Amino acid sequence: MIEFQHVTKKYSSSIIAVDDVNFKIAKGEFVALVGPSGAGKSTLIKMLIREEMPTSGRILVAERDIFQLRERELPYYRRKVGVIFQDFKLLSKKTVYENVAFALEVAGVFTSIIKKRVPEMLALVGLENRSNALSEELSGGEKQRVSIARALVHEPKLLIADEPTGNLDPVNSWEIMELLFKINKQGTVVLLATHNKEVVDAINKRVITMKDGKVVSDKENGKYII
Repeated sequence: MIEFQHVTKKYSSSIIAVDDVNFKIAKGEFVALVGPSGAGKSTLIKMLIREEMPTSGRILVAERDIFQLRERELPYYRRKVGVIFQDFKLLSKKTVYENVAFALEVAGVFTSIIKKRVPEMLALVGLENRSNALSEELSGGEKQRVSIARALVHEPKLLIADEPTGNLDPVNSWEIMELLFKINKQGTVVLLATHNKEVVDAINKRVITMKDGKVVSDKENGKYII
């Protein structure tokens, strides 16, 4: 599904954000990506969603080098890679329904499909009864659920969760994790980038650990070792 082949990202001769990284993520996997600030996790994610280009190496998604994609192919690719952020990135003056629908509207999806798919996504994340609430009226956990619904509305093959519990209390954090497990069980690859040691140590999933731009550990049923 995903393969990093000798991927390096240099911002200058002295700043190497990602240094000769190699790993594979198979279809259906749930993987935690961990490491201290400055380890290279954010740069790695930016390359995976084609916001950054590597200095050298290749990133294959579904056996295709994503850096060989033409500009006109990028929107389709990005719709198949859902991203969840720590700060939610919701439109505060729009309702829950409108926030999720907007992701489809900008892609030119037919209204009939939007009316069918948005309620399905809200039901998946447990917000079917909050569809008319403004996002600014929601709790942190609810906002993150809207963010997840929006990320899933294009039915992505890969879901990247970048510190999805960073602004949440422990109860809401575990509710979001349970939701990510549910999504993964339906066949979506989940890549969880996090600093949350308690979450990583408890989920019993594969853990890729980065430090100083390098992968220093890659273990099944791993723990947060840094």
